[in-house]
Amino acid sequence: MKPQSMLFTIYGEYVRHYGSEIWIGSLTKLMGEFELSEPAVRAAISRMLRQGWLVSRKVGNRSFYSLSERGKKHLEEAGERIYKVESDKWDGKWCIVSYNIPEERRSLRDQLRKELGYMGFGMLTTSTWISPNHLEDRVKDLTEAYEITEHVEIFSAEHKGWSESKQLVQKCWNIDEINEKYKGFIDTYQKDYEKLAEMVRQNQEVADSLCFVEKTNLVHQYRKFLFIDPDLPQELLPELWLGKEADELFQNYYQLLNPGAIRFFETVYEAAPSK
Repeated sequence: MKPQSMLFTIYGEYVRHYGSEIWIGSLTKLMGEFELSEPAVRAAISRMLRQGWLVSRKVGNRSFYSLSERGKKHLEEAGERIYKVESDKWDGKWCIVSYNIPEERRSLRDQLRKELGYMGFGMLTTSTWISPNHLEDRVKDLTEAYEITEHVEIFSAEHKGWSESKQLVQKCWNIDEINEKYKGFIDTYQKDYEKLAEMVRQNQEVADSLCFVEKTNLVHQYRKFLFIDPDLPQELLPELWLGKEADELFQNYYQLLNPGAIRFFETVYEAAPSK
């Protein structure tokens, strides 16, 4: 388990709902539930500070870490996708991004590709990416932040040929591979969910610390689909699509675990002094 990735999960699931700031002592105790050492946690926090995800402040001899504006926005966008609601009928429009970034700015070009993939874009050609979702504003914000607007063009258009829409999807995304990963998620968590649901029905005691670990791991694993699932509308999905089944399992298991997980977090979390 990578400490930085788990920190994103802890901040996204808990800390951002409690003022977005947490004492380092509370944070290391929470991370210790996953057998992550204090030096590993501190090293990950230092990286996140350098990368602009966190900001720090000292109160006496105590260090508190909060999400930066960039970090808040990133986790809000992730939360919207993880806990998504049913989308409207697809309007048939594609968001298209085309770029021609000079070789001397290759690092920015590579970063742009990563960001587009994270948003759910698929690569049609080396420098042309498409998505059936309305992501124009997010791409504008991204390219302005990277100061590459002169090298990027953004379109909203209809596809007129020659592939069928579902054939276009197969060209740009490995749907079979994504489906297989959803199957793995279901195979991993279905029995755990059924076991816990039975314990709840029988009024058996479930430790809050266990709920915290299980729920956080559940979200941590499900969050990985943000990097591979383009969140396609129903009209573009194959007949056998396990994403919906995986989402239902995630939501049901999450609801069972959440109350105990929150109780445990609140016993560890220490409110930051007023600024």
